[in-house]
Parts: sequence; C-alpha cells; structure tokens
Amino acid sequence: MNKKKNVIVTGCCGFIGFSLSQKLLNNKDIQIIGLDTVNDYYDVNLKKQRLKLLKQNKNFQFKKVDIKKYDYLEKIFNKNKIDIIYNFAAQAGVQYSIKNPKKYMDSNCTGFFNILELARKNEVKIIFYASSSSVYGDSKKFPVKENFDLNPKNFYGFSKKANEEMAEIYSRYYGIKTIGLRFFTVFGPWGRPDLVINKLIESYFKNRIFYLNNFGKHMRDFTYIDDVINIILKLSKNNKVIKNYEIFNICGSQPISLLYLVKLFKKNVGKSQIIKRVFQKGDILKSYGSNKKLKKVLGKLKFTNFDDGFVNTLNWYKKYNKIK
Repeated sequence: MNKKKNVIVTGCCGFIGFSLSQKLLNNKDIQIIGLDTVNDYYDVNLKKQRLKLLKQNKNFQFKKVDIKKYDYLEKIFNKNKIDIIYNFAAQAGVQYSIKNPKKYMDSNCTGFFNILELARKNEVKIIFYASSSSVYGDSKKFPVKENFDLNPKNFYGFSKKANEEMAEIYSRYYGIKTIGLRFFTVFGPWGRPDLVINKLIESYFKNRIFYLNNFGKHMRDFTYIDDVINIILKLSKNNKVIKNYEIFNICGSQPISLLYLVKLFKKNVGKSQIIKRVFQKGDILKSYGSNKKLKKVLGKLKFTNFDDGFVNTLNWYKKYNKIK
C-alpha cells in the first residue's frame, strides 16, 4: 500500500492555492494540510465558499494559521512529516502595498522566511512558491525573461524579489529545492474580485463605475487559471530535472490591452459605465513575459484563448452570483 504524500498549501483559500488544492485532491495518494488566515483583503465569503468545497474531501484538513506566527507553524510541522510545500500565502495587490507596506513585509517576507526555516529544520526537500511579474518593474524590453535585471516599483514587487533571494540562500546552503513561480495576470473562475476582469464584470452587474487607468493603454499577459495549475503540476512531476534553485515565468506570452478587454466585454455583455483616467501611482504600463525557459523543461504547452477564458470567467460570475 502506497504511503500518502503530505503536502502543505499555504493560502489555500486564495485563488491559486484553492485551484491547485482542488486539482491535487484528485490524487487519492495526496493529503493536504491547507493553511490560511481567511483575511478580509477581499470578499471573505468567496474565500469561505472555496474552503467549503475543499473540506468536502477527506484528504484535506484546514488550519487557520498566519504564517508570520512561527510558533503556530512549528506545531504543524512537528506533528506531520511534510513532503512538499506550495507557498501561495501572501498579501497581494499593488496599490494596497503603497498604502500598507508593513503588511507586505509581515506576510510576504517574515511569513516566507518562517516557511523556509521550518522546511530546513524538518528536512522538507522541495518548495514551490509564488513570485510575481512585479519583480521586473517597468521594463523597457519585452518579453521579459527570467535573467533580466529586477527593478520592482512597489512594495509588493519588492517583497517578491526578497522572497526569491531568501529562497536562493536556503537552496545554496541547505540543499532545499526552491522553485519560484513568477505569475503574471492570472484570471478565471473563482478569481479575485480586485483583479481587473472581475472588477469590470462586477461594475456592470452592480451598476458601478469602472475606472480604466492610463486610458486603457495598459498591456497585461493574462494567463488562464487552468493553464497555470497544469504548469505547476507538470513542474512538480518533473522536479527531478530542475536545478535546486530555479525561477520560471508562468505566462502565456500573449499581451492583451485593457482597451481590448473593454471591447470584448461590450461584445459579450454590454456597455459598462467606464471612466478613463490618468496613470496611477505604482502602476506598470506594460507586462508580458517569455515562457521559453518553461517550455525547455516541460516541452510544448497549450494555453487557453483569452476570449474563451473571459467567457468562462463571465459565466462563472453569473452562476456564482445567481444572475440569469
């Protein structure tokens, strides 16, 4: 009889952590310990609904834990032999980081340090962790590649850059395999309400104004959630061929302008109340990445067409909110 693999997923009530946990639980040989604070950065009810779905699986157990509290985390590691960690617990949001920098240092830096340190003490061999395209800052050369200089323009990007540097040190000195995932603009069903696609959809159905920053000239590398999860699972499966310390752009490498998003929305839904406004502090004008390094490890990758992904997200929103 196969011994079950013990997996920790931090941020299990968040968008990516929840989506990954759902997929991992399809494997009956995996047991997940899900960690989350279920904070109110965005709609708590959405997080609770995600958690409710995860709790339906007997191989999932939930611990309401803040990863910046070392003592609480230590008890979990002491009671369980952990095989792999997926660290997706983080304080997200670029604009919010400008107003509340301390929260980013606490959650993203102190929290991740605690995960690394407990992994070292408990001989956990591999950690996947969330980084971000925000580490590149306002690059002038595209698509951005993993070996480009990093120049984050906000506290969120800075905290993710710090994560990567901490991970490198733990890999070099303690032999822990750390794989950083530089997510670009992940979207899809169960997505965060504060992200641009969800905000646009919600503004229409709740009769609110949608503010289009920089007059819609922003470019984003929108990457559908199912594609992101499939990539993480493939990297997990192929981790033996990956170096001890490695970083990958997780993106489709297909930049989309926000003006195109508005046009697509109008075609599929209707005209929303849109106010175009100037560039906002901390915003990045253009962001899209190269996924050549990723393909070198995993081979050919298929990505969901943006229009299809948008329609799937729209349909999920209507179903979730009982809109006919």
